[in-house]
Amino acid sequence: MDERVEREGLGVDARLAAFVEERLLPGTGVAEATFWEGLSGLIHGFGDANRALLDTRARLARQIDHWHKTNPGTPDPDAYRGFLQEIGYLVPEGAPFTLSTGPTDPEIGQLAGPQLVVPVKNARYALNAANARWGSLYDALYGTDALGTPPRSGGFDPARGAQVVAWGRDFLDAVLPLAAGSHREVTGYAVAAGALVPALADPSALAGFQGDPAAPSAILLRHHGLHVILRIDRTHPIGASDKAGVADIVLEAALSAIMDGEDSVAAVDAPDKIEVWGNWLGLMKGDLTEEVVKNGRPITRRLAADLEFTAPDGRPLVLKGRALMWVRNVGHLMTTPAILDREGREAFEGLVDAMMTVTAALHDLRGPGANSVTGSVYIVKPKMHGPDEVAFADAAFTAVEAALGLPHGTVKMGLMDEERRTSVNLAECIRAAAGRIAFINTGFLDRTGDEINASMEAGPMLRKGDMKGQPWLSAYEDRNVDIGLACGLPGRAQIGKGMWAAPDRMAAMLAEKIAHPRAGASCAWVPSPTAAVLHATHYHRIDVAARQREIAAQARPRRLGDLLTLPLAAKDQYSPAEITRELETNAQGILGYVVRWVDQGIGCSKVPDLDDIGLMEDRATCRISAQMLANWLHHGLIAPEDLRAALRRMAAVVDRQNANDPAYRPMGPRFDGHAFAAAEALVFMGRAQPSGYTEPLLHAHRAAVKAEAG
Repeated sequence: MDERVEREGLGVDARLAAFVEERLLPGTGVAEATFWEGLSGLIHGFGDANRALLDTRARLARQIDHWHKTNPGTPDPDAYRGFLQEIGYLVPEGAPFTLSTGPTDPEIGQLAGPQLVVPVKNARYALNAANARWGSLYDALYGTDALGTPPRSGGFDPARGAQVVAWGRDFLDAVLPLAAGSHREVTGYAVAAGALVPALADPSALAGFQGDPAAPSAILLRHHGLHVILRIDRTHPIGASDKAGVADIVLEAALSAIMDGEDSVAAVDAPDKIEVWGNWLGLMKGDLTEEVVKNGRPITRRLAADLEFTAPDGRPLVLKGRALMWVRNVGHLMTTPAILDREGREAFEGLVDAMMTVTAALHDLRGPGANSVTGSVYIVKPKMHGPDEVAFADAAFTAVEAALGLPHGTVKMGLMDEERRTSVNLAECIRAAAGRIAFINTGFLDRTGDEINASMEAGPMLRKGDMKGQPWLSAYEDRNVDIGLACGLPGRAQIGKGMWAAPDRMAAMLAEKIAHPRAGASCAWVPSPTAAVLHATHYHRIDVAARQREIAAQARPRRLGDLLTLPLAAKDQYSPAEITRELETNAQGILGYVVRWVDQGIGCSKVPDLDDIGLMEDRATCRISAQMLANWLHHGLIAPEDLRAALRRMAAVVDRQNANDPAYRPMGPRFDGHAFAAAEALVFMGRAQPSGYTEPLLHAHRAAVKAEAG
């Protein structure tokens, strides 16, 4: 049994106590007794209210299940809405209001650009994301399929290099045009009398330079608030063959990054949580490093320094070298064995997360302020159901601020609009924390998983892929922006859109993801620094602030009726072959993700699908797949024996796809390991899981694997 120590009525894992007292607190100005008193007060003062919120979730779920059993199929819209109002699922919307969140950083309120989301438990990924503020456009174009085809193996391809340079010059002509002629024709760039030579169509777009103004090593340009750097080096292999000596075009890319301690991590005990909090601590202190081997040589990765330029008027200009960092805490559901309360119960993990992550951020607030220039701590709070749960999170953050001696409103909250009861009550959810909301974000995957779970008894659901054409989804995406604009988020908070899940399909991303800024989103999620660079080009092509003003002026209807339209499949809509394909696709996706989560503790990874296309998978993707199959199993579209057989067939596929991983443990041919059992349980027990969440089962099986390994 793990050793525990007593701290202010808490039974604390001894390793966690040592982390807090030896690593977390020194340098914050917070005494040990103050910290533990604050954490104990938080756990004991909010625990009962947390349990009551979960009881409300369960009560509403039972009432909705009963209603659908009594009223099967597509419900009458008026009767359905009246029922949801009667039980308190749908709350009255109050008078118009405006967000009152205090000052936020420019990346949150004023600028629009890509947002990276990475598992903070992985130090290398966290460092890469923090350093993804700036990235090479040439590398992103050359090294992916963005030009239409992937790069060939072997040495440098001059023809492809020429394509990259041409694409870059066309981009400059489109977003930063010259007063006359094309960037393709330029033979040299210089700065004279505070202006670029050759002249820009918009002279104010020149933001700075490096080196001798007559022969600069870099030109800094600005468009839609985002910066573009022309790296000039005629000794570089690319610059030597370029008429203007341009060796690269560097884009300001990931303006912000979410260091995720939730859906993309597998953290089931004190050592896991120490890794999560420890890496966040290193980011806030600025001293996080990671030793890696690149091209056979060991290197140390560390946080990037700021960038220094000379402004056109000759004054020094310093730009941030890192993305503004959010941290994502867990939601209200899970508890952690790392801390026990006075009754011997596991503490709610979300409460512990709040105290730990805000305390870690004190190193930024009371240090050089490398992350936030406004003295803010940015925390994404996921998986909240309705206004009462948002108000609870707001009150908990207030208690944390008081315990640590911080001004009220220091913690800025990111509200994930990913649960159905939040979507239908979004304005009231924002109102419930109107003094600290700094982000709202749609999430198709979790939102669809909750759509299926909430309406499980209504009937069989449409296939996962068919959901994207349903009225509820377009209403969901539009309402999120419309309500965010009506509540005054521009200037104070981000309005975000979801993840591009195919990191190897950058040509498709370039073609499709421009829809997010066009929809009025000031940020949208990308899976890699390279994707951030390519997605950044969309924010030069779309003026998001202007687009938000256009949308606000349209006064679009809120479409609550569409949002409440259930995505039910018609009787016999799918052929046996279509059902089998959907069964196998979801089974394979679940197994491919779960086997790494349970056996290796990998919470997010690129998992090959049935066609061997790598897709980013996390607990949100797992939730939708599990709920999809649980729904079809419940309504008889698939039989238990067919599901078991498909899981075994797909386990063989996943075993083959992971054959080259030396740490991988095959699930077949016995199918008796924890990973296979967890995947099977996610479907067969999926209907009974709270809100269809995967965490309880995954945590139990991962903890068992760790216990068996000693």
